[in-house]
Amino acid sequence: MTRAAAIVFAGTPQFAVPALQALLDAGYDVPIVLTQPDRGAGRGRRVATSPVKQLAQAHGLRVHQPAKLPPSPEPPGDWDARPDLLVVAAYGLLLPQWLLDWPRIAAVNIHASLLPRWRGAAPIQHAILAGDAQTGISIMKMAVRLDAGPVYAEEPATIGAEETAAELHDRLSVLGAQALLASLPRILDGTLEPKPQDAAAVTYAPKITKQQARLDWRSAAVALARQVRAFDPWPVAEGVLDDGRILRFWSAKALDDSASGEPGAIVSADPAGIVVATGDGRLRIDVLQPPGSRPMSARAYLNAHSLAGHRFVS
Repeated sequence: MTRAAAIVFAGTPQFAVPALQALLDAGYDVPIVLTQPDRGAGRGRRVATSPVKQLAQAHGLRVHQPAKLPPSPEPPGDWDARPDLLVVAAYGLLLPQWLLDWPRIAAVNIHASLLPRWRGAAPIQHAILAGDAQTGISIMKMAVRLDAGPVYAEEPATIGAEETAAELHDRLSVLGAQALLASLPRILDGTLEPKPQDAAAVTYAPKITKQQARLDWRSAAVALARQVRAFDPWPVAEGVLDDGRILRFWSAKALDDSASGEPGAIVSADPAGIVVATGDGRLRIDVLQPPGSRPMSARAYLNAHSLAGHRFVS
């Protein structure tokens, strides 16, 4: 009987869970799982384990959680023999060269874009922000330079016109697991050769920050609608009224007309939505969240709050 390939898995958030589950379901040997250390989460700062760790423990897998990867040219002694592959999915730590060279065949990354477009930490959000019609999954042979390795395989995916980053994230996490499984047999037997990326087509997707959440009403309505979708579930787009009220926006749409007005001016506020003038066109806010409350429809918010005489400030 042929032994199952030994694959060390490195991942941390929910995005990586379908890939690890797929490896286990397919019968691959996963001797070690690498994931980031447990950290405090929520208001109570309770220690939380990563989704990948939870899955690994449920299957009795050995878990290592280094705060940083050692610079030494050899893996720690309790990491056992060299695996056939190292599979990485949203691990969150930079991998030193010795770790990329550790597996017998290759270190492989599941990346949520069609490389070389959107190298970096936030490819899903940047694809939506840019108004891309398509994204996908790249199965890449890892290199020390950020997301610069040659690509084994790509699986495209259309971005829905109203799709949020949360929704696209979930679709791509499943697609990534499927693309990995489809590629693994040929990666393992050496018949799938990775192709170099086109250096002239590289774009970057740096990490999204909390400071980007505030909407600038001088921007076009279509760009603001993309921000609302790209920043769901984090950091969540927000606007500030001239009386200091801060509202977070969970659903908004650029209206298909050329009417505008002073950016930030509230054109109308009724059960159909809150319509705001922008630098180009109008944005209708459908679902919002006041401080200390849950997300609610514009109708529900207006039942308890008045926007008469107010405007959003940039």
